[in-house]
Amino acid sequence: MGRWQPGAEMRLAQAGLELFLEQGYECTTVADIAQRAGVTPRTFFRYFGDKREVVFAGGPALQAHVVAALDAAPQDLPPLQAVHRALDAVGDLLTDRDWSCRRHAVIISHAELQERELSKLSALSTALAEALRRRDVDAAEAALTAETGVLVFRTAFERWIAEPAERPLADVLAECFVQLRVLAGGWTPPPG
Repeated sequence: MGRWQPGAEMRLAQAGLELFLEQGYECTTVADIAQRAGVTPRTFFRYFGDKREVVFAGGPALQAHVVAALDAAPQDLPPLQAVHRALDAVGDLLTDRDWSCRRHAVIISHAELQERELSKLSALSTALAEALRRRDVDAAEAALTAETGVLVFRTAFERWIAEPAERPLADVLAECFVQLRVLAGGWTPPPG
C-alpha cells in the first residue's frame, strides 16, 4: 500500500459496495473494504464511522445540494412545487444508474441498511422542512410538504431503478408528482 493516494473515500465506497454484493453485507469487514481499496483500516475510519456508512457515502452532500436548490427556488413558488424543484436537483448527483441500482440492491437485502436509509430520508425531510420555514411556510405545513416530497422522491427513485429502460430520474419524479396531484385532486375530506 502506498502512503497516500487521492480518492480514498470513493475507492472505499466502491470497494464496500462490490464486497457487499459479492459476499454479503454481514460477511464483509472494515478490513476487507480497506484492503480492497488499497488503504489501511485506520484510513477507513477517517472517512466512515462504520461499514454501514460506506453505502451512504455522499449523503450529506446530496442533502446540502437539495436544500441549496430549495433555497434558490423562486419565493413565489407554492411549497410543494419548490420542494419538487429542489428534489429535481438530485438528478444532478445521481447520474450513474448502475451504481444506484447496485446500492439499492445492497440496502434492500439487509434490514439494518433499510433502517439507515429511512433515517437518512427522515433527515432530508427535516432539512427540507427547515428550509421551507425559512421561506415563511407554517411549521406544520412545512413538515407535511417535506414529508410528502420525500415520499414522492422515494417512490420515483424506486421506479427509476426498477425500469428496464434508462430515463432521467427527473422525468420519473415529475410523473410521480403528477400522480400525486391526480390522487389529491380526487379526494375530499369526510364531512364533520
